[in-house]
Amino acid sequence: MLSAFVSAIRTPDLRRKILFTLGLVALYRFGANLPSPGVDFGAVQSCIALISGGDNAGIYSLINLFSGGALLQLSVFAIGIMPYITASIIVQLLRVVIPRFEELQKEGQSGQAKLTQYTRYISIALAILQATALVAMASQGQLLQGCQENIIADDSIFSLIVLVLVMTAGAALVMWMGELITERGVGNGMSLLIFAGIASRIPAEGQSILDSSGGVVFAMVCVAALLIIIAVVFVEQGQRRIPVQYARRMVGRRMYGGSSTYLPLKVNQAGVIPVIFASSLLYLPYLAAQLSGALTTADPSWWQRFLTEYLINPSNPVYIVVYFGLIVFFTYFFVAITFNPDDRADEMKKHGGFIPGYRPGRDTADYLHYVLSRITLPGSIYLGTVAVLPNLFLDMGTTGAGMNLPFGGTAVLIMVSVGLDTVKQIESQLMQRNYEGFLK
Repeated sequence: MLSAFVSAIRTPDLRRKILFTLGLVALYRFGANLPSPGVDFGAVQSCIALISGGDNAGIYSLINLFSGGALLQLSVFAIGIMPYITASIIVQLLRVVIPRFEELQKEGQSGQAKLTQYTRYISIALAILQATALVAMASQGQLLQGCQENIIADDSIFSLIVLVLVMTAGAALVMWMGELITERGVGNGMSLLIFAGIASRIPAEGQSILDSSGGVVFAMVCVAALLIIIAVVFVEQGQRRIPVQYARRMVGRRMYGGSSTYLPLKVNQAGVIPVIFASSLLYLPYLAAQLSGALTTADPSWWQRFLTEYLINPSNPVYIVVYFGLIVFFTYFFVAITFNPDDRADEMKKHGGFIPGYRPGRDTADYLHYVLSRITLPGSIYLGTVAVLPNLFLDMGTTGAGMNLPFGGTAVLIMVSVGLDTVKQIESQLMQRNYEGFLK
């Protein structure tokens, strides 16, 4: 891996791409720490320090994970990249429901451009909604509950509207920077921004573990994180290679085909999308309890007690089981809508390909269904296990280490997956340039 980066730095074209990417990432981190107009930055920092040791610290860490600490600080990039990710997931789901979206997907580059434009429109709409909700909760004192300071200095209508517009513009700028990294940088722009946000929190969270729990617990957390990283790398690289044979065919006087290759099916075919889906759904009970006053009332109703005890407390066994079950469900769901064995079988049949021992067409599709259904089960169990590991630490009583989500399962999954994809893209670009130099 290090040799690939050294070779990339020595290549002028790749060096410009890497420096361009690093510049945009630095700009993103600057905006994530830049206070929005009308926000009392000192009051925000004191409130975050106050709630970080409370009972809802795990919830606030979960909310703050994908923004790299920008959300609770009410910075310019507080909304971050999440509207674009949510919009991308919505567009992918709509391809199954709306035939027009599926037709656009099959049209090639022009259809993909239209889908990208729809994704941008949905992202802006979601950014406006999220910014409005965030500002409303902050102005009413519901964002950082337990803190008595006014984090918004001027709560007039005009100031709140300006604050919403600034956060929406920040989300649009983050979306643009992610697309620039994908087009002109090393690629995988949106994921790299999330990677940078999570990585920026690791030193502070590590220092928090060291100060609150001591060196022994910090060393144990580091060893556990290293073991998790090794396991994640091992599973992420694992794949089932299905052999595919292409028959020979005559076109004019030339013979084409006759080659053999394989169809790779990854163990974790869905990536981290199921974890994001499950985390988003489990945030809804907390939001409902917060808006209904279940977290502050002295005499809550039965459903408020149920939400508070079973669906909000991350260390509760019911919460862990529901979280694990949602991840397994969304893994199967996402794999079903992103990988269609029938379409793959038809593509292989059109190009003269077949799986040895299976006839092209229906038999090939049935075999792919069989393999995919069985390879998805260990992938979903792996995702669920890694994601609930911090919750198990909470249940064991390690209040300092388990709550620090940059060392938890979701963060490790995202960072390792993005790191592996980035290295593969750099290596593929290096290989392409080496082949060009060899041919010259």
